[in-house]
Amino acid sequence: MQVFNPDGWPRPKGYSNAIVAEGRHLHIAGMVGWNPVTEKFETDDIAGQFKQALENVVAALAAAGGKPEHVVRMTIYLGDADEYNANLKNIGAGYREVMGMHFPVMAGIQIAGFVEDGAKLEIEATAVLPND
Repeated sequence: MQVFNPDGWPRPKGYSNAIVAEGRHLHIAGMVGWNPVTEKFETDDIAGQFKQALENVVAALAAAGGKPEHVVRMTIYLGDADEYNANLKNIGAGYREVMGMHFPVMAGIQIAGFVEDGAKLEIEATAVLPND
C-alpha cells in the first residue's frame, strides 16, 4: 500500500488524500456504534458510538482475515457534523485506540437520519487484503 499527497499540499490531519493498494477487495457494510450482539446502543455519546462503530468495522475485517492497516477507504455518515467536530479530541483518541496510526482516505458526510433509532453516525469501509 502506498499513500500519496499532491506536491505542495500540507499533510492532511487524520486521513490520507490517496492510496494505491493491490490485493483482494473487502467491502464492509455501514456499521453503527451499537453492541453488535444485542443491537442496542450502550451510549448516546458520539465519541463512544464512533469507537464502537470502528470496533464493529474491525470485527468484520478480522472475520475476513484483515487488520486495520488493510483499510483503504472509510466513509463516516454523521447525524450532526457540529457535534462530531465539537468532539474531535475524544473521537481521535478512540480512532487511534482501535485503528492505530493508520489513516485511510476518508469522507465525512452529514445526513438526515439513520435506520437505527439512536444512531449518531455510521461508518462504511473498504479494505484491500493481501493476495496470500
